Amino acid sequence: MRLLLFLFGVSVLVGCKQPDQTVTKIVSSEEMQTLLQKEGVQFIDVRTPEEYNEGFIPNATNINFLSPTFLKDIESLDKEKPIIIYCRSGRRSGKCSKTLEEVGFKEIYDLEGGITKWKAQGLKVETK
Repeated sequence: MRLLLFLFGVSVLVGCKQPDQTVTKIVSSEEMQTLLQKEGVQFIDVRTPEEYNEGFIPNATNINFLSPTFLKDIESLDKEKPIIIYCRSGRRSGKCSKTLEEVGFKEIYDLEGGITKWKAQGLKVETK
C-alpha cells in the first residue's frame, strides 16, 4: 500500500511539472525575411558598434548587448511588438533573448547562426 501511495505521489509531482516557458523562437534566414515584412517589427543587431560597422543586415538597428547601458537602451523598444535579434553566431543573441524575456518582451525571434550563417548563404549585408 505504501508503495502504491509513493508511486501515486511521484506520478502527480512529475505530471504537474511545468515545461520550460520561453517566448523566444530560433528562426532560419528564410523565416526571418518573412518576419521582417510584419508591421511594426523591431530588428536589432546586438553586436558591438565596431562589429556592426564592419557589416550588418539591412534595416537593423545596433543596440550593443555587451554595453553597460543595454537595459536602458532597450527601454525605447515596444515590448508588445515583435523583436528580431541577431549577433555574430547566435551565442550572444541567445543570452540577449533571455534578458529580453526577463524584462517583459512578448514575441522574440533569434536568427539561427547569426550574421555568420546569413553571409554564408550569400544574403545581403551592408556596411557603413
